[in-house]
Amino acid sequence: MKKTFNIKTLGCKVNQYESEAIEELFKKRGFEKKEENADIYVINTCTVTNMSDRKSRQTISKARKENKDAVIAVIGCYSQVKADEVKKIDGVDIILGSRNKEEVVDLCENFIKNNEKMEDVEEFSIGEAIEDLEISKQADMTRAYIKIQDGCNMYCSYCLIPYARGNIASRDLVSIIDEAKRLRDNGYKEIVLTGIHVASYGKDFDLDISLIDVIEHIAKIDGIERIRLSSMEPRHIDRGFLQRMKDTKKACDHFHLSLQSGSDSILQSMNRKYDTDLYEKTINLIREYYPYAAITTDIIVGFPGETDEDFEKTLNFVDKIQFSKIHVFKYSNRKGTVASKMKNQVSGVVKKERSKLLIEKSKYYTDKFLDNMLNQPIKVLFESKNDDGYIKGYTTNYIRVKREYNPNLSNKIIDVICNRRENEELVCE
Repeated sequence: MKKTFNIKTLGCKVNQYESEAIEELFKKRGFEKKEENADIYVINTCTVTNMSDRKSRQTISKARKENKDAVIAVIGCYSQVKADEVKKIDGVDIILGSRNKEEVVDLCENFIKNNEKMEDVEEFSIGEAIEDLEISKQADMTRAYIKIQDGCNMYCSYCLIPYARGNIASRDLVSIIDEAKRLRDNGYKEIVLTGIHVASYGKDFDLDISLIDVIEHIAKIDGIERIRLSSMEPRHIDRGFLQRMKDTKKACDHFHLSLQSGSDSILQSMNRKYDTDLYEKTINLIREYYPYAAITTDIIVGFPGETDEDFEKTLNFVDKIQFSKIHVFKYSNRKGTVASKMKNQVSGVVKKERSKLLIEKSKYYTDKFLDNMLNQPIKVLFESKNDDGYIKGYTTNYIRVKREYNPNLSNKIIDVICNRRENEELVCE
């Protein structure tokens, strides 16, 4: 009888990529995936907020309740920075950090054979190299993620990620291209380049290579029709980057540029490496090259010392930029960060009210962005599933589109014109 496994993933797209790569490793060893009552549970954790820690602990406990005899392996960012805390959770058998996740299959097999439990757990050291994980198939059959780098050297004052993921480590370009070709061979038409800080790609190499080189090389692969980027910072985008990007004719006009605050004094306290002037100039440059670009962002409300005036500056800056979507976060005090020791912490009541106002403003500009795309010719990469009589897909600027279900449209890029909107989806006939 085959041994079974299940992987529970919390947090970012990088974690999701790594979990799918680990799933492939288990299957290559003859394990079978099982959603409930599995023999092995791997919990890929997140630690970006206090809530993330809590959800990680809850997921571990739930897995143990599903099968009291299962092997429980906890990996990722939470166990990287709080290994001793994870060790105290009842029922945890194996603990790994964030840069050695590929070892989890060996450790689980050893545990099953020899009942080898990890007894002495200290804080994991983070190596310089990126782990050896890759994927040939993913859950989404039109869009595939490729992790091209790990780690971050920015050390924003509110963030634990550099401590959880270490300094930047870039993946070998040949390995990236090989994975892109395998994904192409398995039918994927869109590649999403992801990482903890993708714009830093290549900065740890002696060679003169950067993110735009990765984009250009993947664009040369026949069968790959779209290349999409994950989150970036404005200071990494200039005219040369955008020109080369547009020349590929495959790069998507969707830019997620984390803002975090529209107040320069708060940006400085956050240790962000730009100001609102640079941010605005970058957005204007993007729109020069891509007039219909989706500009999405993250904003933190209630950062220590954020006054009513600072928040008003953020609201005004949002009006100036008119983002297509804003992901709003209430500041989470993370022990071990510089910001956790700052004075003038903002109350939960104020954070909640500011979050509500910003979410309302975000919805207004999302609606405006979507309405502007009505009756415009757009290209949609349709997915395969029948969703209540509709087939759905995404435009290059990441708008969800649906039309009457037709299996012949599956995994094809089709020119459409949408004449109405339902919430945040466009509908075409």
